Amino acid sequence: MNNADTIIKNAKIWASAETPEAQAIAISGSTILAIGSETEVEAFAGPDTTVIDAGSRRVIPGLIDSHIHMLRAGLTWNQHLDWSGIKSLAEGLDMIATMAAEKPAGTWICVVGGWGPGQFSEGRGPSAAELTALAPNHPVFVQYLYESAVLNDAALAAAGVTSDSEDPARGSFERDANGQPTGSCRGVGAFQLCLGLAGRPDFETQVQWTAAMMRRLNRLGLVGVIDPGGMGMPPEAYRPVYELWRRQEMTIRTRIYMMVQGAGNERVQMHEFMKYLHPGFGDDWLRLTGAGEIVSYGFMDLEGVQPFEVTTEGSALLEELLIELIKAGWSIHLHAVLRETITAMLDAIERAVAVAPADKVRISLAHAEPISDHDLDRVRDLGMGIAIQDRMVFRAQDSSDFWGEEILRRSPPLREMLNRGIPVGGGTDATAVSPYDPWRSLWWLVTGKTLDSGPVRDTDQNLSREEALSAYTVGSAWFSLDETSRGKLEPGMLADLAILSADYFEVDVDDIPNITAEATMVDGKFVYTSETFTQV
Repeated sequence: MNNADTIIKNAKIWASAETPEAQAIAISGSTILAIGSETEVEAFAGPDTTVIDAGSRRVIPGLIDSHIHMLRAGLTWNQHLDWSGIKSLAEGLDMIATMAAEKPAGTWICVVGGWGPGQFSEGRGPSAAELTALAPNHPVFVQYLYESAVLNDAALAAAGVTSDSEDPARGSFERDANGQPTGSCRGVGAFQLCLGLAGRPDFETQVQWTAAMMRRLNRLGLVGVIDPGGMGMPPEAYRPVYELWRRQEMTIRTRIYMMVQGAGNERVQMHEFMKYLHPGFGDDWLRLTGAGEIVSYGFMDLEGVQPFEVTTEGSALLEELLIELIKAGWSIHLHAVLRETITAMLDAIERAVAVAPADKVRISLAHAEPISDHDLDRVRDLGMGIAIQDRMVFRAQDSSDFWGEEILRRSPPLREMLNRGIPVGGGTDATAVSPYDPWRSLWWLVTGKTLDSGPVRDTDQNLSREEALSAYTVGSAWFSLDETSRGKLEPGMLADLAILSADYFEVDVDDIPNITAEATMVDGKFVYTSETFTQV
């Protein structure tokens, strides 16, 4: 019998939805050796085994976010202010004032999404005048989701925005009746203009900040992410994470979907990906999984709250590239929000798999909140999965205004997905679209509640706590073809787990967002411990 390197005992262990609760777990190297009662597990103790008393705390498989832009956020992690967990606008404004006092004049101060007015006691975001008063000598840019941003006077001047200036492609700066800029802007083009001026740090700093973001996620019990690329992520943007991997300094298992950058470039860039990159390259820490989140920009309906029409050319391009990707062994993870976009996308997928059977790859949708029952049947028949994020926490009202309240109240139709056996992965779409905290997302999966006073999801579409946790563990692992090695606490599985600050299954449902990790283990080693577990 092999001796365990580590034993965790006196615990309430939720191993998976199919496994009875256990009291102890033994770990050898990077994998789980045994799980069961304390008597059963103590048989694996040896003279060098580290035994940890969990103090009757809840232990779960480490959480996996099935759709988070971690790598993009990591490049500027300590450069931008994080408003995701604050309770008031006053606190956020204080953060801006503090940074303005610490940084040289002319330094950009940016908040790049991850917050919503509903989380603030004031119930609103900042005004341009407030930002100018706080930091008159610093360009300040505060972005709300992917919908709008507020700039102070210094930021408008730095960006060259005047009454006579032209708006950038795919963006606009609001002007008053006299043609003067108000400090508000919309659109990806406007956001990218400002963030481009703010810049990114040198390569070594990007490496260190990416590591710092990983450690922040570890504090919440996260052990893995699926990163879908995103805008602003050309191939060179992946160098920092590959450098962390080379140094063996990663603390989050990372799966990558590569995304083409810019409409009109899809065919050339995707061919470059297929020529030089190979899905499956890497190891259990870092691996290339496939292509996404956009393959054809003809399907880029953004947040799904504005009119959008999929063109014939966009559909033909998606079908063409899907066939090539599937034949080359690439899994595909696709952004789609509006019902019409989802339907057109499934049409293209059905045509593609008729030519190139997708039995050796995974095809999945991201978002898809208003998907119809008919299209859910098609997703099931195609063997696809759906990665769900808690975007509706801040988007319920404007989504309801555009889709209709009846559709919103079943968005997403979580129960209908599970009833059909569709793989569902939990996630956030952080960091710009929503905060990165998995516990608020789990709260939303269970309750359907929102923070923007919008309609609440019908209770018959909510998940149980166990179903939601399954979506955030083994459910998410499906999207990177890892469900046989990750997401459950079973002998032979990778030793990724979290010891929680409170019992997820017993706390009041509205206290779920307050949960954190007391300790997080990845690959059999603790990557985060609170003061409670400093001995490990």
